[in-house]
Amino acid sequence: MNRTWDVIVVGARVAGAATAMLLARAGLRVLCVDRSRHGSDTLSTHALMRGGVLQLTKWGLLDAVVAAGTPPVRRTVFHYGEEQFAVSIKPAAGTDALYAPRRTVLDALLVDEAVRSGVIVDFGTPVVGLCRAADDRVTGVLLQDRRTGRVRAEYAAIVVGADGRESLVAREVSATNEFAGQHAGSYLYGYWRDLPSDGYEWFYRPGLAAGMIPTNDGATCVFVGGTPARIGAAVGADGSPTAAFDGLADQIGLGERLRSAHRIEAVRFARSLPPGYLRTAQGPGWALVGDAGHWMDPMSTHGMTSALRDAELLVDAITSPVAVEPGTAGSYQHTRDRISRPMLETSDEIASFGWDLDRIRDVVRQMSSAMTDEVETLALLGQAA
Repeated sequence: MNRTWDVIVVGARVAGAATAMLLARAGLRVLCVDRSRHGSDTLSTHALMRGGVLQLTKWGLLDAVVAAGTPPVRRTVFHYGEEQFAVSIKPAAGTDALYAPRRTVLDALLVDEAVRSGVIVDFGTPVVGLCRAADDRVTGVLLQDRRTGRVRAEYAAIVVGADGRESLVAREVSATNEFAGQHAGSYLYGYWRDLPSDGYEWFYRPGLAAGMIPTNDGATCVFVGGTPARIGAAVGADGSPTAAFDGLADQIGLGERLRSAHRIEAVRFARSLPPGYLRTAQGPGWALVGDAGHWMDPMSTHGMTSALRDAELLVDAITSPVAVEPGTAGSYQHTRDRISRPMLETSDEIASFGWDLDRIRDVVRQMSSAMTDEVETLALLGQAA
């Protein structure tokens, strides 16, 4: 049976579930589809920056994140070689702490709230194509039943691609790069218990960077990154991601702390990641949110915050009584690009791993300034609503 919706969202993770939820809260009929299963895990640094916490607070969801056992982060420590610089998280923009929920927590919470808001969510259903009108406007999606192989069409005024870096929606509409980075890191990461950490901790050494991020169930996510050549060579020489991680952790000054803790999951190897990009965000009958439209190197630890931000920016544009031409001042794409580009440029330099310790201090300060601009934009958007 074919149905007609106001909006179809492809992807039910942070960006897609948040977009679908906000659209339903605004009174729209929304279908959200995802090829994966409800509550499945995915690659993530987990860390929410202030903009992401602000969004969850505005939407009335932060209490649920806290209730799931996500610890508050009230301090960030930057380790530059042997020197360290600590920053307390001061109350601002309605937030007094940062949080780093695991994706099994945050994704499921957003999906459940989307369903309560009236979204129809269909897991395990891949999108295999888009429907188009005679003028090439996107009018819906083609869904394939995994059991029978049958394809059916679902129609909507707008199709939102929230289907990740390899977005089918972006590919089908030929979304082009408005910005393309030149560098990409590779990362090894795992989870430890009984690992004391002073909030978020970031470590920088020439050619290497690392992070410690407290998350749910008393666990801390720890990652080490460098150029693909350096991390790949370490894995090849040591014979496994775990052995390579241990060696690199010693080089960056984390080895002793980790040996006193308990690793609870196998170390994972995130390789072949793309450089950062900013794709065209909207066109006739379609839009992109999350990694489908915008990707930064994981060292930025900003992916979830960007996804939550772009969900609200897009929904604000869709539900606005005043239509704004795509790409012009005030449009979803213009606002997203204005906020995102400075962070993309700085995260691209971080991912080069070509900096020294003096330069990385400046780059981190630039990233912090860009995040402040982001929070100010989101706070004003909330006041306008």
